[in-house]
Amino acid sequence: MTRLFVLFAALLALALPQTAGADPADIDAAARGVVRVVIIGKEGDEVFPLSHGTGFAVTPTQIVTNAHVVREALQDDTLRIGIVPSDGAEAVYARPVSVSPRNDLALVELTGGLRLPPLTIAGSPPRDSGDVTSVGYPMNVDRAQGLDLDDIFKPQPPVKSRGFISGARPSRQFDTILHTAPIARGNSGGPLLDGCGRVIGVNSFGADSGGSDAEFFFAVSTRELVPFLEANEVTARVNALPCRSLADLDEAERVRIEREREASRVALAAQREEARQKRERARLVAAEEVQSERENAMALAFLLTLVALGAGFVAWRAWQAKRAEEAAPLDEEAEDDGARTAAERRLMIAGTIAAVAAIAALALWFTRPGLDEIDRRVEAALQASEGEDPDAPPQSAANGAGTLICTLDITRSRITGAPDKQIEFDWAEDGCVNSRTQYGLAAGDWSRVFVPNEEDAVSVNTYDPDSGTFRTDRYLLSLSAMAEAREARGRYTPPACETEGAAAKLGDLQGAVIAGLPEAPNERLVYSCEAKN
Repeated sequence: MTRLFVLFAALLALALPQTAGADPADIDAAARGVVRVVIIGKEGDEVFPLSHGTGFAVTPTQIVTNAHVVREALQDDTLRIGIVPSDGAEAVYARPVSVSPRNDLALVELTGGLRLPPLTIAGSPPRDSGDVTSVGYPMNVDRAQGLDLDDIFKPQPPVKSRGFISGARPSRQFDTILHTAPIARGNSGGPLLDGCGRVIGVNSFGADSGGSDAEFFFAVSTRELVPFLEANEVTARVNALPCRSLADLDEAERVRIEREREASRVALAAQREEARQKRERARLVAAEEVQSERENAMALAFLLTLVALGAGFVAWRAWQAKRAEEAAPLDEEAEDDGARTAAERRLMIAGTIAAVAAIAALALWFTRPGLDEIDRRVEAALQASEGEDPDAPPQSAANGAGTLICTLDITRSRITGAPDKQIEFDWAEDGCVNSRTQYGLAAGDWSRVFVPNEEDAVSVNTYDPDSGTFRTDRYLLSLSAMAEAREARGRYTPPACETEGAAAKLGDLQGAVIAGLPEAPNERLVYSCEAKN
């Protein structure tokens, strides 16, 4: 009985849908835009923190947090709001832009030179289950680490805690998400992330459990956050697509490629069978034509041979008559002049007919079509028929040089941000894009690595002329990893278009940057390209 129960439980576990776990790389990428929001007091020349919470960037200069995190600064104009980034940069001040106590949301704007990577907001409400991650700066962790108030001005990586969504329910007259990803004092205003690192809520408070940390926690839903941002004219990055892991995407791509290959095999087999049938029909027609022409030529040659033989016989008789007349006595010669002249005339006419008929018969015999003529006529018929060679590989409408229109293929992409739905570029056969950007060629792949100075992300663009597929892999890196990528990129200057060997040279030079990137990108955008009409 116990074995049966264990077997039943195992089968049930396999049958139930499995929840995909959060991707650590995506959570780390989102954490780059999470900050500590500090309420700062001043006494004389001394600046000191009074309290802190968490916030996250929705634009490079705008931060979302909880209204209760900045309440003190709003009530006392001697207090200021400080923003401490998680990675490398120095703290700056922020000014309040908008506060909504009703749903515990606040928007502040940086006043210094700090620029942050904004987080992407999930455009659709989460399901009532699934993995989530809270990111923030809980005070109990600070105390456990022995950090004092002065230490919170130093950049520190935020704390990540995982849990599950327990349901969406209204609370305090605004829409919230109930979850189990632990938060504590200091986490307020931090993001609640899905498995792709997108914001699905703003952590606000925990369930009251008699003074101890609660097991259940509440986050302000994006149903509240998105309208709040729109009301303040904030253009945030919003993504309403389902969260997909790269493993799922790679598996789907493998299945798609295998399906396309099988379809190509079936189509090629059908084309070859159609070509075989077409060739067989052409052969039958050609064989009938050639056989008919051979038989007609042979029959005519036979008739001409008979004519030649008959004419030859007449000529022979005329020749004999002429010989006999020539042997006649001289006194009879005058009487036979008329007959001799007639005999000579018959000999000439019959001989000419015999010779012409014989030559024509021989010509027809030797020029009659042979069996090899069947193959020549089959090839000529196939070449004259409409349509492409069935054995030729299929050609893409986008594989030549020219202007291409590329449309984002959502089913083949892993989208964590808000990318362009359509792009346009001019492709040349030597890998030059828009007559100015050279792509590198390595291992048969055309690619270009972009390492911007204004964004902490590396993009690797690839284009496959044969399939008309343009792909962008984006790697969201930390400041230190980004510095290494910029250093590697700074070691070479890409060769200009039309430079001899430019594609191969750039393919080798880019290898140093690509080698330093993580194993998998955070975002993969796949576009299907077609020639612009």
